[in-house]
Amino acid sequence: MEISGDGAGNRVARLAGGRDQVGRARRLVSAALGRGHPRHDDCVLLTSEIATNAVVHSRSGDGGTFTVTVSRLPDRVRICVEDDGSAAPPCAGHPLPNGSSQGGRGLPLLDLLADRWGLVREAGRNEVWFEVWSDGERHAAALTRRRPAARVRPAVAGRGAASG
Repeated sequence: MEISGDGAGNRVARLAGGRDQVGRARRLVSAALGRGHPRHDDCVLLTSEIATNAVVHSRSGDGGTFTVTVSRLPDRVRICVEDDGSAAPPCAGHPLPNGSSQGGRGLPLLDLLADRWGLVREAGRNEVWFEVWSDGERHAAALTRRRPAARVRPAVAGRGAASG
């Protein structure tokens, strides 16, 4: 696991695309926030869900990597997971490849627990992000809660288009 800062105070980790790395993503978020953070458990759970999605439903799980970024802002936390892409954009309710009924809850959980979340699909790569506000800001945020944001961007020169 390679952990670094990005100059803006964010914690960034590039992780191998194995299921065992989801636990490392959770520990990164826990350490960055501290157990005393009022939304610690929500952030760790949601990170686990979207990191698992990156490993199970994208090329990250086929020998690739995924990146977790934790941004602590004065009024909220923003966490992003970027994977190596997939043939189709992420969507709610994907069954797990082995037919298990344990899957398909990640994006609905985002909708339930995150104050805002979204998806950016660029050059075949997926970035799923979420924000949770501190308790004091949560009531005000609920009054103006926006639905999930999704954007699909065309391939950008220098990043290369992903093959299907």
